[in-house]
Amino acid sequence: MVVIHYTAMQTAIAARDRLCDPQAEVSAHYVICPKGQIWHLVAEEQRAWHAGAGQWGTVRDVNSHSIGIELANTGAQPFSEPQMAVLDDLLIGIQTRWGIAPKGVIGHADMALGRKIDPGPRFDWRRLARLGLSIWPEVRAGGDFYRDAQRFGYALPEGGEALLLQAFRERFRPGAGGAVCDADTALMADLAARWPAG
Repeated sequence: MVVIHYTAMQTAIAARDRLCDPQAEVSAHYVICPKGQIWHLVAEEQRAWHAGAGQWGTVRDVNSHSIGIELANTGAQPFSEPQMAVLDDLLIGIQTRWGIAPKGVIGHADMALGRKIDPGPRFDWRRLARLGLSIWPEVRAGGDFYRDAQRFGYALPEGGEALLLQAFRERFRPGAGGAVCDADTALMADLAARWPAG
């Protein structure tokens, strides 16, 4: 897998320095700055401490099964074009080297429900899907939203229905609110049918 994050720090240099600080006990394979500069911090074949506790599909130790990419961003600003262009190229290389399918590119929020919200609703998942680097659902007959969500890969914690809905919407329906509706179930049904987690 590839897990996409934002740094939630004021500067890219501060984020890089924290990710290189052994006392912080956090790391990532790559950091990409808003102007497009990239820092390669951890070799891809090595484990980085970017994902933390969480799960995607049957994978519970996401750190050992993923490459972490940090985008320098506070979470309250758009992701710049130079940053996204570098991410596009980086993903092409990673996915080619490791045979990672588009469905294997996820957000931190996807695998850490309620604990993390990055890369957030400002991140352009449609762009990655248009380039064949990630996925985007189509509308189909809806089913059981939460059952389909688990089939797609979300791990539903006890009492975590609202957290799952929020993570799904921030990725696939930014700005949507309220209770689960037909638009949610229609998209989730497609995700579960076309890209079930392994």
